Amino acid sequence: MIIRIDELSDVPIYMQLRNQIVMGISSGELQAGEKLPTVRDLALEMGINTMTVSKAYQLLKTEGYIMTDRKNGARIRTEIKKEASVSDANKTELKRIISEARISGVEKQEILNLVELYWEGK
Repeated sequence: MIIRIDELSDVPIYMQLRNQIVMGISSGELQAGEKLPTVRDLALEMGINTMTVSKAYQLLKTEGYIMTDRKNGARIRTEIKKEASVSDANKTELKRIISEARISGVEKQEILNLVELYWEGK
């Protein structure tokens, strides 16, 4: 999986990293049990601070997407807890996105088409 960071984005780098790993899990690019790069290796590869990668990994661990241990490093969890509902934070983010799209004149059907496309993992 290729991770791309947008240095001009208002989204913090650790959150961009977290988001891309979650999208990789959802799309199947990252498989259950797959080993992630070490904090040091990923930071070096991306040219970012190790604490930034560590913060992203810690968040992913807290959210239940990855597991970590000193011997084996970070891996994608083999079983991710199914909530079967959208979190309040995600509802708020979705509402913000839809509001911005509506203000910008985006048609409802275009948003629905994007939801369908992304739901299919494309």
